[in-house]
This record gives sequence, structure tokens and C-alpha cells, in this order.
Amino acid sequence: MAGLKAGAPTPQALTVHETSRVLEVGFSDGATFRIPFELMRVYSPSAEVQGHGPGQEVLQTGKRDVALVNLEPVGNYAVKPTFSDGHDSGIFTWDYLYELGQQQDALWAQYTERLAAAGVDRDAPMAPKGGAGGHACGSH
Repeated sequence: MAGLKAGAPTPQALTVHETSRVLEVGFSDGATFRIPFELMRVYSPSAEVQGHGPGQEVLQTGKRDVALVNLEPVGNYAVKPTFSDGHDSGIFTWDYLYELGQQQDALWAQYTERLAAAGVDRDAPMAPKGGAGGHACGSH
């Protein structure tokens, strides 16, 4: 389980901004990031999004208007958000939130490049789960 790196900044404040759809995170090193819910959702650290290994990532679409409906603490090292589309299996460590905040411009660029390469629109609905090629986690 990914936890905190020794000496890594820890959150001092977490604020959910529902109208602007961002999670504001203030860290112990003075850095403050406003991380869009959509970015959190498309880069969720869950197996559903990341796959079970390199190259198995699932491109997320239709998440522009996703909302954060719950933010649950996980020990002293992470939070588990529940998004309005029902996704709730990503555990966001403090390190990962810091990385999302610090690298969000590069991550947005990478996301739009992946959309273009796949010929998919950012707002296209996701294909239904369990279709051809789909599998349940833990079925291997």
C-alpha cells in the first residue's frame, strides 16, 4: 500500500469546492493546489482506471461534469473520494494528490493527447462495463 514518503509534505487543509468542481489541498510545505474533480477521476489510482499493469490503462471519457459526493479519510495517509458517476475505488495518498496538483498541466496535456490518439471526444460516454474484453477485478 502506498503511503507517505519520509519527509513528504502532508495536507494541512482539504476544501471541496462544489461549484468550481475542484479539491483545494494545502500542504505543509506551503504549496496549495486546486485539483479539478475531472482530473482526479480520469487519473484515479484504481485498478478500474489504471488496469493491472503498464499498458492496461482505461481511457476515461465523459467526466467533465463529474462531482465529488463524498471524501472519506483512509488512515492518516489518504482519502477515498466517491464521484457522482459512482466511482469510489481509488485511494488517493497524500503523495499522489501532491503529484496531481504539481503536475496537473502536464497530466492534462497527456490526457488530451491520449484522447486524440484514440480518436475519442473528451465528453463521449464511457462504453458499458462488462462488454467484450471486460473482466471483473480478481478474476485472473
